[in-house]
Amino acid sequence: MTGRRRLTSPRPYKLLTSTAAVGALLTGCGVLPGASGDSREPLTVVTWAPGGATEPDSVNMSGMTAMARTYARWANSSGGLDGHKLRVVTCDEKDTSIGAANCARLAVKEKAVAVVGSYSRHGSSFMAPLENAGIPYIGGYGASTEEFSSYVSYPVNGGQPALLAGNAQQLARSCERVSVVRPDTLAGDGQAWLLKTGLTEARRPEPADIRAAESATSYDEAAGRALQAAGTSGGCVTSVLGEGTETFFDSFRRLEPSYGNVRISSVLGSVGQPLIDSTGGRNSPFEGAYITGWYPESGDARWDLMRKVISKHAFGDNRIDPDDTGVQTTWIAYTALNELVKAIDAPQITAWKLTSALNHGTPVDTGGLTPVLRWGFKDMLGSSAYPRIVNSRVTFQVVRDGRLVADKKGFVDVTKTLSDASAKG
Repeated sequence: MTGRRRLTSPRPYKLLTSTAAVGALLTGCGVLPGASGDSREPLTVVTWAPGGATEPDSVNMSGMTAMARTYARWANSSGGLDGHKLRVVTCDEKDTSIGAANCARLAVKEKAVAVVGSYSRHGSSFMAPLENAGIPYIGGYGASTEEFSSYVSYPVNGGQPALLAGNAQQLARSCERVSVVRPDTLAGDGQAWLLKTGLTEARRPEPADIRAAESATSYDEAAGRALQAAGTSGGCVTSVLGEGTETFFDSFRRLEPSYGNVRISSVLGSVGQPLIDSTGGRNSPFEGAYITGWYPESGDARWDLMRKVISKHAFGDNRIDPDDTGVQTTWIAYTALNELVKAIDAPQITAWKLTSALNHGTPVDTGGLTPVLRWGFKDMLGSSAYPRIVNSRVTFQVVRDGRLVADKKGFVDVTKTLSDASAKG
């Protein structure tokens, strides 16, 4: 299904004022409890993400759990979510299947009404416990395929499939030839297929498919093949190696000839503002690169409220980088939760009530950070590969003077590419 209805935003945002209690830590997990004494019952949610402290190569997304606690401090300082004190339980997922399963069991134990704004690559481990307990998974990062297939998952973005479909469209505007460097895995095969679908739809040649090991310490051989296929004029090289993308472009820049014009590209999650900053800003190897993202560029005014909340309620927590896509996703997920709780407008919020509101297509306004979101049946992509995607819009960005800025105004819809890739794959 590719056609979807889009409604205008729900009723205006309102804030209730009262004092809030914050603090206390659970063993291994941080908690922000809501105060008692209000006619509306507190609600408990869980946010999990890997802290990056277990293994040297493990993903570190601790900014997401820190953002969740910051959001709770802010919300509770203004009366909670529609009068409900917000209790946030956080869990270190450890970037392991066992850790993901443990965090899911914690959500069940804590009687959470939802898991919100979380990150895990191990959907096969965490989704089953949530399904058994009927706990909705709202606004995950999109790092696992189960987030786009499970009936308890309600994504706020289109995950990597949408980024790759968008990256193909962005490259097709100015690249005569494209080399794609991607993991030599089954998932990598799907990445190459999405880029091929998008480029051929735009009547560009098929990309040169360069396979590489995900955890290599050098990509000289892959970089050489990518450069040769792209040529020295009008060619582009895009890399979707995740954490290995920086290493790849180090190899690429060493081999790149001093003549010609080969444009580089990637997607947010592989390259973002924090990485650009840490590799030299305007002197970064990513200067001039095309980047496809889910949300507006980090300097957009639509992020101002999030930045104010971080400034006032994060207490200097340096894990929270407002330019980080994970932090931004958690903010959007909690914004969605807030809108849903207001729409339900009940003394008690339960997992069943949230799920019912989600399944009935309650519209969620994220302040323009995404299109208005709805998770009703008619709003979903409905393709065999990505049935739960409801937001198939992306943004085109470019690195200019060390900052990610808009390469094209507004959102770009990649529904057709996602549907075609799913149908033909």
